[in-house]
Amino acid sequence: MKTLVFDTCFNKSYIVMNIDGKIIANEQIESTDSNYHSAYLIPKIRDILKLNNIKISDLDAIGVNIGPGSFTGIRAGITIARVLAQQTNIKLVGITSLEILSKINETDSETIVLLDARKNKVYFARYNGNTEIIAPQLIDKDDIELYIKKDSTIITDNTIAQFLNKKNISSINYEQKDNKLGMILSEIVSKRLENKGNDYNWAKVKPLYIQKPSITKPKENKNE
Repeated sequence: MKTLVFDTCFNKSYIVMNIDGKIIANEQIESTDSNYHSAYLIPKIRDILKLNNIKISDLDAIGVNIGPGSFTGIRAGITIARVLAQQTNIKLVGITSLEILSKINETDSETIVLLDARKNKVYFARYNGNTEIIAPQLIDKDDIELYIKKDSTIITDNTIAQFLNKKNISSINYEQKDNKLGMILSEIVSKRLENKGNDYNWAKVKPLYIQKPSITKPKENKNE
């Protein structure tokens, strides 16, 4: 089984090639001041395939993070994934960013994922191992404590970690260390492909925005 997964929803991009359970490529791309990491996705995929003498058509499946996260990142990743899967007629598996982050929890406790969604909103989901208890949704930042279950492990980002810290609520901040999120995505996709009851058609994989992107109105031309 040959799978290629990539993720452009977080503060970094991840690209992982997996052949029969063995990771043969594991790339991580950081943003720069002048270029967003998703801009390097296609060249990096091309380099990985060429280095390992693999064609896109040789793959059995592609996996991609469908969000929520960076609107630009979601669009870039899913668009590329859908095009590649459609042109080669291979399986496409979409995984949410909150499910990926939930795997950082290595204990038996339930996992709560809380990510900053801006405008005083938070992306929230709850998991028990591989089971999704509450699907990703948008909640008010001021209501966070209503959604926190006792003895659960909280996974979050810089902004929400600081917010929780002020309330003396401990959490794991995924942005503070390398959690190998690309490899986590690859593992989830491999397990998902074991389910023979899903055809994983590319057309079924769509962005999970949850909230609409902000739209900036164009400035008026005073010379008109």
